[in-house]
Amino acid sequence: MGAYILRRILLMIPTLFGIMAISFAVIQFAPGGPVEQVIAKITGQGGSATDRISGGGGDFSNQNQGVEGGSGEFSSKYRGAQGLDPEFIAQLEKQFGFDKPPLERFANMLWNYLRFDFGNSYFRDISVIDLIISKMPVSISLGLWITFISYGISIPLGIRKAVKDGSAFDIWTSGVIIVGYAIPGFLFAILLIVLFAGGSFWDLFPLKGLTSENFDSLSWPEKIVDYFWHLTLPLTAMVLSAFATTTLLTKNSFLDEIRKQYVMTARAKGLTERQVLYGHVFRNAMLIVIAGFPGAFISAFFTGSLLIENIFSLDGLGLLGFKSVLDRDYPVVFANLYILSLLGLFITLISDLTYTWIDPRIDFERRDV
Repeated sequence: MGAYILRRILLMIPTLFGIMAISFAVIQFAPGGPVEQVIAKITGQGGSATDRISGGGGDFSNQNQGVEGGSGEFSSKYRGAQGLDPEFIAQLEKQFGFDKPPLERFANMLWNYLRFDFGNSYFRDISVIDLIISKMPVSISLGLWITFISYGISIPLGIRKAVKDGSAFDIWTSGVIIVGYAIPGFLFAILLIVLFAGGSFWDLFPLKGLTSENFDSLSWPEKIVDYFWHLTLPLTAMVLSAFATTTLLTKNSFLDEIRKQYVMTARAKGLTERQVLYGHVFRNAMLIVIAGFPGAFISAFFTGSLLIENIFSLDGLGLLGFKSVLDRDYPVVFANLYILSLLGLFITLISDLTYTWIDPRIDFERRDV
């Protein structure tokens, strides 16, 4: 097993390199980079990203004093840069690192990332790692709770549906699950806001943040209640798609195992249905469910909560990544991508190793990687 783990870890290196290389290459062709963001701010065309430039990359508005007197014949590769001093443009390129060739910038980025040095945000006066750490509590709360809830409900329900396959219980629960899965999470979130967060009907739940403004002054029991009070609507909106997928996956997996010969043999030996189900079928049927755990966890922890964080004003990693892409804040974009990819690769390895714990018949040492 040690040799298998070592091979998998070594394979992570080219995989991670490929992910970063492809993403870096795509970014080179993306319009509206950080230099263009600063130029847009100077020329009065700044958007949401450039409104924060003066707090991070320096007060470029003040640096632009007298710039309009630059050469009118200057032709820049940046949109909207006509009339700006070429020296000022060169200064921007140097500040953002664009004065170096792409290959050199990519090599420097990889070397820094190997040491977990992600640099500073372009448009925020904070290091990238501190920025990510500050957003993690929200994403951890959403990711862990949605994973626990979806698996805690979906697995027992899926098993019950497999045992009662074709019954009235199976039919009506399948209808509810399919309808729930068909409704996008963000649309259901808006519906919850309209119904229960002061939209048009009841004002029962808060609409913003994970805690109240007076959270620090509350007692411990009151803090717990306040925390879950704020989580109720976001988790309810997020649980639909994860709940439906895991339930149907569990049911189909158990149905496949129940129909196999070893189940009939176990019943013929006089074992009860509970012994057959949880002593024999469960271990084999859960393999495919566990295989989907890494993707479900990563999706809930990072990308799955993107729209929900936006709708409920939850400042987590999903919303940070989304805004960073729009703002062309490349250090934050690549740091998020690097951490997400690295975490996903390790969780996938852990998931594969879990197979051997559930089913000792699986031996990765005897397989070619």
